[in-house]
Amino acid sequence: MKKQYLLFFLLIFSRKLNAQQIPAGQEETPKIGKSIFSNEVKRNFSRKGNFFVHWGYNHSWYNKSDINFKGPGYNFTLRDVVAHDRQTELTWKYLKPSELTIPQFNFHFGYFIKDNYSISIGWDHMKYVMDIPQTVKIDGYIDPTVSNPGIPTGPYAGKYNGQMLTVNPDMLRFEHTDGLNYASVEIERHDDIWVPRSQQTSLTMETGIGVGAVIPRSEVYLFNVGENNYWNLAGYGVSAKLGFKFYVTKGLYLQNSNKVGWINLTRIHTTGRNEYDSASQKITYLENYLVLGYQF
Repeated sequence: MKKQYLLFFLLIFSRKLNAQQIPAGQEETPKIGKSIFSNEVKRNFSRKGNFFVHWGYNHSWYNKSDINFKGPGYNFTLRDVVAHDRQTELTWKYLKPSELTIPQFNFHFGYFIKDNYSISIGWDHMKYVMDIPQTVKIDGYIDPTVSNPGIPTGPYAGKYNGQMLTVNPDMLRFEHTDGLNYASVEIERHDDIWVPRSQQTSLTMETGIGVGAVIPRSEVYLFNVGENNYWNLAGYGVSAKLGFKFYVTKGLYLQNSNKVGWINLTRIHTTGRNEYDSASQKITYLENYLVLGYQF
């Protein structure tokens, strides 16, 4: 019986050795994801198991949005509000470690779960500034005194049903400038467009979808009362992106991408009296970013 067990284990062990052996002069072919492009030269290495990290800066554009403000003595909505981003002047400050997070920046860290699929976590730091003054439609009501303690509203008090109102600085200042922060988890697909015979560089198209939390730091003054509020979990967002990545080397790359997204902010801090006053809005945006990254 002992001899039979010994023969059985020797047979299993020999099968494993045979399965692991590669014929002399023949290398194991890496499994490369199929590209949607019919590029002539294919990569001879797989990216599965690689990590990547990138950092860069963005521009963003916002569709018109409705903003609702509510609290003691008021509940009104400004319709089709126009806003823009706020770019930091391009200077050497961008390279100072203490200034790196002041401009509109993007940071992502990811992992290739397959040769052509990756998952990443990221932080998109955008800025949103409502144009003041501007004339918009307004619905709702504003009492002569609002919030707690009371804030006088002056000529803005009244009931509204679609009237046009010019929003001046004495009524409102509204911006997410520190900033409109989108913390996301994204899944990406990578398709090789061009691979040279040297295999040292390549051009890749990246597409992806994401979902995440929105953590703005909102600076809001309502009827001259407010503050630069602390960061808060104000809502969530979804996004989709398309971009192109040029590998300068096998690891170092430069990437330019466009991202379209939708954000639902259900609780924006306004006057600093967070137990009483808040705002909400839904934002559709387009973001373009340029980043420098490394894959390892």
